[in-house]
Amino acid sequence: MQLSADYPGRHHADFSFEELVRAYLDCRKDKRSSASAVAFEQDQERALAQLRDELIDGTYRPGRSICFVITRPKPREVWAAEFRDRIVHHLLYNRIAPRFLASFIADTCACIPGRGTLYAARRLESKIRSASQNWSQPTWYLKCDLANFFVAIDKQVLWGQIAARVSEPWWLWLAGVVLFHDPRRDYELRGDPALLERVPPHKRLINQATHLGLPIGNLSSQFFANIYLDALDKHVKHRIGARHYIRYVDDFVILHESPRWLNGALASVTEFLPARLGAQLNPKKTILQPVDRGVDFVGHVIKPWSTRVRRRTINQAVQRVGAAST
Repeated sequence: MQLSADYPGRHHADFSFEELVRAYLDCRKDKRSSASAVAFEQDQERALAQLRDELIDGTYRPGRSICFVITRPKPREVWAAEFRDRIVHHLLYNRIAPRFLASFIADTCACIPGRGTLYAARRLESKIRSASQNWSQPTWYLKCDLANFFVAIDKQVLWGQIAARVSEPWWLWLAGVVLFHDPRRDYELRGDPALLERVPPHKRLINQATHLGLPIGNLSSQFFANIYLDALDKHVKHRIGARHYIRYVDDFVILHESPRWLNGALASVTEFLPARLGAQLNPKKTILQPVDRGVDFVGHVIKPWSTRVRRRTINQAVQRVGAAST
């Protein structure tokens, strides 16, 4: 993507300074203590004015990212954008997200207001009760997730999906700046470098081709991921005809009274993903079994007449509280 050639001109930058301030306030709710946030807020009015000018005249470019490794629930690379870049992510999200959210099915969860893990768990429990006639009829579930999801997202496919819904030249340009920014070109590694060895090579963004992968850790990546998998949601609901389906990021569950029907759905999804999105299922995490054995989903285990938080999730929460109090 040639940004200089694609920049549509300052007269198309139709955001207000008030919108930029709102994006700044949204961003600072959770990221105010970071070093880049502290530096930005030392002279926030000047910093916001400078950011506005760069956005208007097309000179804005994302800055340096911070790369570090988290170990829970498993070792994973995280790429944290600078605070000012996170403001831009919120600016873009606040303007274009409503049109995408309105088109998402009700069973698309994560990075959507009011649709977190508790919403997803309760909605799946409701679907199981409906499909099984309140646990009285045999019902099966197919649970899948995508292989190496974030680092395997094809940005060219995603770009086409965004361009189909964003017609305003300047906002499309900004979406392209965010999407095609490659944090691997300028980043700082934080923490113990030895932790990187614990991340499997195929799960590291640094090892992917330039057209693949979104950095885990940014609002824009979570939002773009939902746009990317909206095609999967529509395929499952409208082409396969699944009545009971729910997805949280790249984990999804389909319910049906027939395991044979679910096997057919699995074959359809397996064929659809590489052909339409360039994605693959993780065969090691594909599960097909009766719901009365319990469905493990978004940190909850749903069984007949009971839903509880997964024990591992509770233990991790206790450990974090203990670490914070020491």
